[in-house]
Amino acid sequence: MVSLPYHFRVTETPAPSPDDGWRQTHLGRLLGHAMRRFDERVLYLMAHNVEVPLALSNLAARDQIGAAHIHITRHLALGGSRLTELAARAGMTKQAMGDLVTQCEAWGLVVREPDPHDARARQVRFTPTGLAWLQAFRDAVAQAEAEFRAEVGEAVATVVGMGLEAYAGPAA
Repeated sequence: MVSLPYHFRVTETPAPSPDDGWRQTHLGRLLGHAMRRFDERVLYLMAHNVEVPLALSNLAARDQIGAAHIHITRHLALGGSRLTELAARAGMTKQAMGDLVTQCEAWGLVVREPDPHDARARQVRFTPTGLAWLQAFRDAVAQAEAEFRAEVGEAVATVVGMGLEAYAGPAA
C-alpha cells in the first residue's frame, strides 16, 4: 500500500457542534436577509406599478434593475448631487457609483449637468422619468412597510423600527 503525503490524506469533516446554529441566526445575518427580502419586494412592486414608464418596468421585471440601482433612488438629493457625494451616501466607491449613474442615465432616470457652483464639477439630477421612478419607489416602500407591519404585527414593527433607528444612529 502506498502511503500518501499528509496533505493528500482524506480526513473526515468534523460534525458541526450542537451550538453551530448561531451562524445562521445571528442578528447581522437576519438583518441582511430582511433587507434583501424588503428590497426584492420593493423592486417587484415597482416593476408592476402602472405609473412607472413601461421600459423601466420591463427592466425591473427582467431583473435588469437591482438593489444596487436603488442606491441612486435612495441617495440622490432632489436638487441634485455630485457623484462623490452620492457615492459617499451610498457607501460605494466613486467608480461603482459612476457605473450605476451611467446605466441610469441610459435608461433616462438621471442626467449629468454642470454644477452651478463649480465649473469643473457635474451634478447628477433626476429627469422627469426619474421623478416618476422615485414616486414609484416611495409607493413601493410604503406598501412593503405596510406588508411588514401586517406580517409581524404593529407592536413588533414599531419596536423593530425604533431599535433599528437607535442602532443605525443618525441618518446620513
